[in-house]
Amino acid sequence: MKAAENYCDNLLTELGGWKDKVNDVVGRIDKFSSGDKEKIIDQVRDLHMFVEELDNRIEGLRAECPTDWEPGRIEMKVPLTEKYVY
Repeated sequence: MKAAENYCDNLLTELGGWKDKVNDVVGRIDKFSSGDKEKIIDQVRDLHMFVEELDNRIEGLRAECPTDWEPGRIEMKVPLTEKYVY
């Protein structure tokens, strides 16, 4: 069971890191002038959608990974290997 706990923790850390990196890029773009932002508006929209998807995956992972790792008390709604394969 420790392997599943480590997997969940590592995946949460990795997704959180990607979210931070994308948010950093979005923050820098937000400082552009309106004219400069207009040229890349579609890409900025895509970045915002990507951050939202990361948020959804992070929250889903938190909800689906058990908080109590005692043997016999683990209930997984969806096998992680099916839903979170990268």
